Amino acid sequence: MEFRISDTFTDSLAKLTGDEQKAIKTTAFDLQMNPANPGMQFHRVERARDANFWSVRVSSDIRLIIHKTDASLLLCYVDHHDNAYKWAQHRKIQRHPKTGAAQLVEVRETVKEIKVPKYVEVEQPAPPKPPLFANTDDDVLLGYGVPEEWLDDVKNITEDTLFDISEHLPYEAAEALLELATGGTPQTAKAVKDDNDPFEHPDAKRRFRIMSNVEELQLALDYPWEKWSVFLHPAQLELVERDFNGPARISGSAGTGKTIVALHRAAYLAKKYRDSRVLLTTFSETLANALRNRLRILISSEPRLAERLEVHAINDVGKRLYKSNFKKPVIATKKHLETFIQEASAKVEGHKFALHFLFTEWTDVIDAWQLKTWEEYQNIKRLGRRKRLAENQRKVLWSIFEEVRKALIKQNMITLSDMFSDVAEKLESYEHPPFDFAVIDESQDVSVSQLRFLAALGCGRPNSLYFAGDLGQRIFQQPFSWKALGVDIRGRSHSLKINYRTSHQIRCQADRLLPPSLSDVDGNAEDRQGTISVFDGSLPVIQTFEDTDSEAKAVGLWIGNLLHDGFQPHEVGVFVRSSEQLQRAHTALDSAGLKWI
Repeated sequence: MEFRISDTFTDSLAKLTGDEQKAIKTTAFDLQMNPANPGMQFHRVERARDANFWSVRVSSDIRLIIHKTDASLLLCYVDHHDNAYKWAQHRKIQRHPKTGAAQLVEVRETVKEIKVPKYVEVEQPAPPKPPLFANTDDDVLLGYGVPEEWLDDVKNITEDTLFDISEHLPYEAAEALLELATGGTPQTAKAVKDDNDPFEHPDAKRRFRIMSNVEELQLALDYPWEKWSVFLHPAQLELVERDFNGPARISGSAGTGKTIVALHRAAYLAKKYRDSRVLLTTFSETLANALRNRLRILISSEPRLAERLEVHAINDVGKRLYKSNFKKPVIATKKHLETFIQEASAKVEGHKFALHFLFTEWTDVIDAWQLKTWEEYQNIKRLGRRKRLAENQRKVLWSIFEEVRKALIKQNMITLSDMFSDVAEKLESYEHPPFDFAVIDESQDVSVSQLRFLAALGCGRPNSLYFAGDLGQRIFQQPFSWKALGVDIRGRSHSLKINYRTSHQIRCQADRLLPPSLSDVDGNAEDRQGTISVFDGSLPVIQTFEDTDSEAKAVGLWIGNLLHDGFQPHEVGVFVRSSEQLQRAHTALDSAGLKWI
């Protein structure tokens, strides 16, 4: 008998107390080990529309709702007695007549009239908004996974009721309708034949999962709020398991699950290639720690995978490999470089270049591209640099940067770019690389030298490099050609379109800051159109102020009101555009009476 779990079960489990969850887990494990155990108290749910719904006693008041057939047992829901029975009476599991996917469908008759909140009082009622899908053919809607009993409601959806109705529909139907409403064309999974298992349909796998062993069930029950570790969207799963014959990049706006895909990809490669070593990396130690904690959850049922799956900040990887191949690196800090540049600038007379310009020219051009001769600097294209330089200006600059190089050598120091370039050159002589596969999160902030190192690490092997990032979130790096450094992702770049973290209203506001499509230097386009958010929210409030004092008082008052309404300090974020603007945030927090670190 196949033992399955539904995402509605993990959702309901997460809402109960710790002691209740412990008892539920014990019962669930007993069911998995022996569903026919005579000690299990099964009771058919009365007045349920689906005759296969049963309840299982956990305690005097807690009941599991399961869907039981001769071939399978599915954990569907858990709650206190009355709520559990009410949930089961209002739902049924069925095979969709068009797509063939197994669906958990809310019985239409139980849904009360949906009331749209009135935000603005008006003397005369506003004219009714036209239905969005009145002219959409029933067969088309069925192809998107809309249950038959919901067709009339869907045909009558307006802008005001779109999210309210969508909450009652299976995920694939809700996502398709949201995309249709925003002018897109939904991508649907291929329908399966009548003789195929409806639970094997890609859309069914995002809500139902077979638990093959106790360890898999324990993962789902120990972390019910971490749904990403068990259930994946079909588009995400396809990109996790796809074979690529070269470097690949997964993109998408913030909240589309790029990091989740990267985590699953790393674990998938470690599982599929049992003798391989996999590197999961990102640009900072803070993010690496977050990845490490999430990966621990993901592979908790197979902890030995951690022996072959390493998570590090990319600079730490570079330092380790440099030390093993050369010696312990002495890395010049920003302060060191600023001092060297200032001293070198003072030695070269007759120029008016500011220290800030000199530092960025060194960082973004000379050091980034590892230019060691005047001829290299003379001919390089300075992508992303606003100030154009005549040849005589470049000569003056080169005389300054030569002095910086001498200072580094004298102090026995190297830069991070030096380090990665040396390691990349060394890797080219390796018969076996230190890692068979590398998965890179937040890849939009990979530097020139880091990409050169990764190219040497991957060496063009299939599946060896997998990047997850968003050009729209680039913070630290000037644009440059990946192809020129040996990482050609043409034909292997894919975008995620479902946003799980950002409300529809906030995403629409944020989308106004970026063009509908972004392209890298190599011409690989990331299309931002067609992205949909799966939940509704409040409209963002935008305010301007005459001065920073007024701003700080207003933000402090806003924070104070949130705390008064029950929000915790760690649930509130205050952001500024750069580190130079941090004092504005500090002043606002002081105004709210909060301490900051």
